[in-house]
Amino acid sequence: MTEQITVNTMRRAMVAGVAAAALARPTAAVAQEPFRSKTFVLVHGASQGGWCWRRVSDRLERRGHKVFTPTLTGLGERSHLMSRDVDLDMHITDVVNVMKWESLENIGGIVLVGHSYGGWVVSGVAEQMLPAISSIVFLDAFVPENGQKGLDLNSERSRAEIARALKNGDISRPAPPATTWNVNEKDRAWVDAKQTAQPIGVSLKPIKLTGARDRVAKKTYIRAMNFENPNFDRFYAKTKADRSWRTYEVACGHDVMIDMPDRLTEILLEVA
Repeated sequence: MTEQITVNTMRRAMVAGVAAAALARPTAAVAQEPFRSKTFVLVHGASQGGWCWRRVSDRLERRGHKVFTPTLTGLGERSHLMSRDVDLDMHITDVVNVMKWESLENIGGIVLVGHSYGGWVVSGVAEQMLPAISSIVFLDAFVPENGQKGLDLNSERSRAEIARALKNGDISRPAPPATTWNVNEKDRAWVDAKQTAQPIGVSLKPIKLTGARDRVAKKTYIRAMNFENPNFDRFYAKTKADRSWRTYEVACGHDVMIDMPDRLTEILLEVA
């Protein structure tokens, strides 16, 4: 009787061992990629500030990535620095200096993102920081060419506001309501409360580009399909026809980081 129990016990142990080995095989066959933290520099658009990226930066940071959301001079929490001296070169320097002082040029692999007007800024940043940038993303943004200035591409509304400001001797133009960007209804009051005047000097000086932006290894254009803008339609079509670019469409208004932070986070991780 004891011998029979011993045999049965051995058989059960053998069966358990075979089952365990079978379960272990698929797990061993699927090698996990080591996690590699990315560094994101997210540049906002006109009248906004680093605050607009909070939902996306929170999501990226929870996944273990490093995120910087500089606010450009004269805007957001730096609106008290508004002056006649604020121009595109200053905004480019704002971002370049964050990258330098945070020693980001030493780590490389930066994902540089520009939203709307921020497309001007990141194009200029690429000229100075190209070796550190592995991916550049234009989020419903301007993609200017060498020698162009903001006034060349601004909307009729923006040009009229700038002309009025220049005539009156003003240094800024008022922030448009959130409805202009077709922001989702529940967030409109929040966006309206946060937006600040946009310095007009950023639209008056031509940008100097030598093609550094086009030499970035990974280039992406994201078009917000629920925001009408002929310029962005043109940039999207041009990049979509170029195999060196990846393109995406998102079904929301212009402020994608506010309207669709989950989807935007997914895309940024895909193109990083």
